[in-house]
Amino acid sequence: MKTYQGIKYTREHEWARVEDGLVYVGISDFAQNALGDIVFVELPNPGKSLKAGEQASVVESVKAASDIYSPVSGTIVKVNEALEDTPELLNAEPYENWIVALEPENLSEMDALMDEQQYGDFCAKEA
Repeated sequence: MKTYQGIKYTREHEWARVEDGLVYVGISDFAQNALGDIVFVELPNPGKSLKAGEQASVVESVKAASDIYSPVSGTIVKVNEALEDTPELLNAEPYENWIVALEPENLSEMDALMDEQQYGDFCAKEA
């Protein structure tokens, strides 16, 4: 399983990283492997406010549809529009291709997420 230093993870297999004061959110390598070929990403509208744990998006694959949850509370300020035409980017490079970027209400919520080691251990138990 491919992971990246500095990224935090949720139990629902989203990743989050802070860059220039925004929290970028995507799905982990574990998630994209479990989903299989991704065929559609439902992007939310910028300006939508979310609480941590609320649905931010939906990713559909040939196997299933999966809700994507916000790892932190905040307002969506950007969506990755490239995913509308090429959702398979999430399979090719899940850590390079984020789904939404949030302006966080409280960055300390990132502290509740798993680091790379914790997430690796968590995934090993799920496999």
